[in-house]
Formats: sequence, structure tokens, C-alpha cells
Amino acid sequence: MADEVAPIIVKKVKKGGHGHHGGAWKVAYADFVTAMMAFFLLLWLLNVTDAVQKQGISDYFAPTVASSSESGSGGVLGGTSMQTEGAMTSNTGTPSVVSSISPPEEGKKDDADGDGQSEVDEEAFLARLAAIEEASFETTKEQIRQALATDPNLSGLADNIVMDMTPEGLRIQIVDQYDESMFEAGGTTIKPRVKRLMAKIVKAIEGLPNGLAIAGHTDSSGFAGAEYSNWELSSDRANSSRRALVEVGLDPARIQKVTGKADTDPMITDDPTNPGNRRISITLLRETPILPPDLK
Repeated sequence: MADEVAPIIVKKVKKGGHGHHGGAWKVAYADFVTAMMAFFLLLWLLNVTDAVQKQGISDYFAPTVASSSESGSGGVLGGTSMQTEGAMTSNTGTPSVVSSISPPEEGKKDDADGDGQSEVDEEAFLARLAAIEEASFETTKEQIRQALATDPNLSGLADNIVMDMTPEGLRIQIVDQYDESMFEAGGTTIKPRVKRLMAKIVKAIEGLPNGLAIAGHTDSSGFAGAEYSNWELSSDRANSSRRALVEVGLDPARIQKVTGKADTDPMITDDPTNPGNRRISITLLRETPILPPDLK
């Protein structure tokens, strides 16, 4: 029997579809997401930090003085700390940035408008004080007018009161008329009706803190003798008015000045002898404002 030849067996290996490429796409996607998160974090930081904080963060990443500390660990931040010299860096924790930023000084904004803002605040404060004082003066004037209108004992004295605003403050003048005078001719005793009027004035100003200045004025009619002149008469009448105001309730501590001006400051300039030049001026002085400490 002839030797049999072994059959030849051919194996066909059928290649399957595409092979598995692993997780490379996941790494790329994770890098992309990380980059986007860092980008949005940067935008958030830019929005919530002010100029000083931005400068602090910038100084951290770009220090002006390099560390000269030598350490066996070497590398960036190796064996060193941003806070305390000699502290070791943790190899397990997540690196972080710690920045100590001093808060801005209270009451100030940027250097560019710090002084200007203070000046504006001071001007506004003084303007408010002036407006309040003007309103109180107007209220006082109205109260005096009402007192004259409602008190029958003061009937006819409306023409004897002249009120106006001056640089010094609210001036209330009790003026002589041809048929009504504060004093007897050449005398210093105040008549009862005028003293009653003074009580109404004191009542109207008692709630205000302003000081008072009192001035006496005469007409140009002189005296026969030279020993007693309009200077003495105006001064004596001013002091008599001071005493009368205190008697009807004025706090004497509020009186800051009492003067006699004789006939040097006539109200009716074209008729120096007119009785209207004989008067007592009671000036409610403007207050010197005291600024609060944060505006000085």
C-alpha cells in the first residue's frame, strides 16, 4: 500500500470589524472640559474682584522678588511656603492660592476721587444746615406775625415790627412810629405794650439754638447838653431792651452782643430825623456749623 499523503488543511482567519481604540477620546474630552472650567473660573474672578485683589493675584503668579531659599526638594514651591518660611509643602493636597488683601479704607473710594468726594460731602452737609436754619427763621417770622394778629393787646403794632434776613441772620426790629414809641422821649424805660411784644418774640425763638445781638438806634435829633448824647442813649436803650428780654423769659446766655449805634445807621436815610430811625434791632445770629469728624 502506497504511503498516504497527509491532507493539507488551510485555515482562513476572518478579520472582524474595527478594533477597539481604547479611552484616548475620553482623555481629550476631559482636557477640553477642564480648559472650559478654567476659562469660566477666570471670567468669574474678573467679575467679582476689584483692582486691588486683581493686583494681589497677579503679584502671586509674577512675584517681583525671587525666593533665595535653598532646599533639597527643589522645584517650584519645593520645600517652601507662600505664608511662613520653613513650612513644608504637602504632596497630597491640592495646590491653592492664598492671597491676603487689605480692605479699602472706610469712607474712601479710589485715590482719584477720594478728596473730591469729601469736599462734595462737606458742601452738601453745610447746604443742608443752611436750608434748615433758613426754614427755622421763616417759621419764627410767621409765629411773630400770628402773635400780632391774634393778641388784641398788640393791636396796631404790626407797623412797628420789621423783619428781614441779613448776612448776620434774622433781624427783628421794633421801630418807633409817630403815634407809637418804645420809650418816652429821651428815656430808657420800655412801655408795657412793647414789653408784651418782646415776650411774644422770646416765645417764638425759645426753641432755637441761635445767639442774639441787640443794637440800639436813634434818630439824628441831638440833646441840648453835650454830656449825654445819642451814643449814650442808644447804648442805654439797648441794655434796657436786654434786661426786658431776660425778664420775659430769654436765656441771658444767648445774648452775645449789645451795642449802641446812635444815628450812624438810619433806616430812613433820606430823613434822618424820622421817628422810624429810632429802633431796637434783635438779630437772631446764624450758627457756625460744627462738622462731624468724618467731614473734617
